[in-house]
Amino acid sequence: MSTPPLCRSFAPACAADARVLVLGSMPGAASLAANEYYAHPRNAFWPIMGALFGAGPELPYAERLQCLTAAGVALWDVIAACERPGSLDSAIAPASIQANDFARLFRDCPHIGHVFFNGSAAETAFRRHVHGRIALPALHFTRLPSTSPAHAARGFAAKLAAWQAVKAAASHHTPAAQAA
Repeated sequence: MSTPPLCRSFAPACAADARVLVLGSMPGAASLAANEYYAHPRNAFWPIMGALFGAGPELPYAERLQCLTAAGVALWDVIAACERPGSLDSAIAPASIQANDFARLFRDCPHIGHVFFNGSAAETAFRRHVHGRIALPALHFTRLPSTSPAHAARGFAAKLAAWQAVKAAASHHTPAAQAA
């Protein structure tokens, strides 16, 4: 029996002044092939980011990332590397999971105050492989419905409504919000 391929996630898409971190579990096959977060055309992530921050799929990828960075939103995945045939989180070999370096991320981005999990797999991986293993700053954690096309139980409108929390958290600590 052959070993499933080792998948490696991307570097974080963030700036030092990020206030919000959105965590996926591990990029799917389409994302890995494109070298872009949430590249599957049916994934609702970029349409949601378009509605919230103007970072929609009609923009070039680099511009989408710039919109999120300007809004104080960082992207990353919990898992740095794992064995997984295909794209499904359920296909990840649990013993192969290597977590990303969150101690470094939180040191480099000290203003992050809220972590949003893109689905339950990201939250579960974080709790199993990160939480309790490193010293974490004071953070708020929220699991959001997955934007993956594999999770079609909620429609786009319901997902967008839940993801409004990211915009609220990102704008909560902006200078304009403090001046108001």
